[in-house]
Amino acid sequence: MKRLIGYWHKSLTVQLLSSMLLALFASQAIGFMILWDHLRVDLREAARAEIASRAAAVARLVQTVPPELRNDLIRISSTETSRFWISDGRPAGLDDWVTQAFDQFATPLHAILGEQGVVALQRIPTGSDPRYFLDGAVWTLSAADQAELPVLARSLDFARENGSGVIVPFDDGQVLNAAYYKDISPSIWRTHLPLSLTLTAILVAGVGVLTVRRIASPLRQLTYAAERLGRGEAVPPLELRGPEDIRRTTIAFNSMQERLHRFVGDRTRMLAAIGHDLRTPLTTLRLRAELVEGPELQERMLATIDEMQAMTESTLSLVSQETSAEPTRTIDLTALVESVCDDLAELGHPVRFVPGKRLDYRCRPEGLRRMIRNLIENAVRYAGGADVRLVNDNAGVRILVEDEGPGIPIDSFEEVFSPFFRLEGSRSRETGGIGLGLSIARAIARQHGGDIILSPREPGLQAAVVLPAGR
Repeated sequence: MKRLIGYWHKSLTVQLLSSMLLALFASQAIGFMILWDHLRVDLREAARAEIASRAAAVARLVQTVPPELRNDLIRISSTETSRFWISDGRPAGLDDWVTQAFDQFATPLHAILGEQGVVALQRIPTGSDPRYFLDGAVWTLSAADQAELPVLARSLDFARENGSGVIVPFDDGQVLNAAYYKDISPSIWRTHLPLSLTLTAILVAGVGVLTVRRIASPLRQLTYAAERLGRGEAVPPLELRGPEDIRRTTIAFNSMQERLHRFVGDRTRMLAAIGHDLRTPLTTLRLRAELVEGPELQERMLATIDEMQAMTESTLSLVSQETSAEPTRTIDLTALVESVCDDLAELGHPVRFVPGKRLDYRCRPEGLRRMIRNLIENAVRYAGGADVRLVNDNAGVRILVEDEGPGIPIDSFEEVFSPFFRLEGSRSRETGGIGLGLSIARAIARQHGGDIILSPREPGLQAAVVLPAGR
């Protein structure tokens, strides 16, 4: 059941086909119940006419044969759905007559006909007694107008109108009793509905699958393109396919993508121009600072100029990283993370990598390399070391950078990702850097459709790079 519910939530095809088939079955069931009422009335009228006609024919035939042959004629006239018997002319009450009819149908036909080795059909429900036939038993109108029956002939219904009876008087005082019984309760399996419904369901399902594919195929294309765009990949304009509503959605997506690229391009060019223009006054300030008398004042001025230049370069680097056009390709992510850890370990940093299985992942490797390096360097700078490992599960891929340092206050977990934000109070690059490392790292993670989540440890801090499952 859980699997079926999962298919229902995941598949547009399953939802649409299930709705269509449910509506089909419901409409057919309602139609069957409405038509069955009319059909049941017609069947009962036909049964009454049939037993009346047969009773008239048997009555005429019985009165033309010698008395000693009457019983044999009556016996061979019975069928699976009808019984005939002769009784004296004493008026029979309704309950008595219906009880006699029950006894007649309780006797298998092969016993009446004197046949041996014949399998009897069970006409009366198992375990029934005369009360079953008495349910709904009632005298009906005179049968004199049916099949040329005598004026004194009477008719009745019994067994909830599933049975009909006719009483035909003879001239010699005896009467012919004719009873018809057949259960005509509604049953789908006795009609053509199962075959008709099956063929209709197959046809509806076939048409539904073709229709859903025509709708779902461009939607899948749109979804895949949106995921790639969210990861910062270049996506060519989508082909216009499917119904008009889907085509308009595709046109809107292409227009949005074009405007987004144009906006990002304009911003990048503007910031690049600002960075270029800032280099000239910074160079001029550096030259003038060289001419300042007083070594201490000169050193402070040059330090300030260096910090301004580093901030400018870091800002341009952040913007450049956000608009990077590095191609996406599939790599061994485990090997990439391990190589970053090895490089930092060779530089003397206490970085430990927990080996894991090979993990093929589609990404922009240089961007991920820089993101991981920034996180590890941040842990080394503030905590003195880092442990790095990969976790791959159904939720996606996580790169965990853990340390045992002083940690970060929980209310500052989001602030540390703000550009130029530093927990320590000084503006010295030697103690706190520029304050863009985590900003750049989160920008790279979000370009890949993921994020960076900080959580406390005892002691220390855990930085988890959460990436979507690989494709």
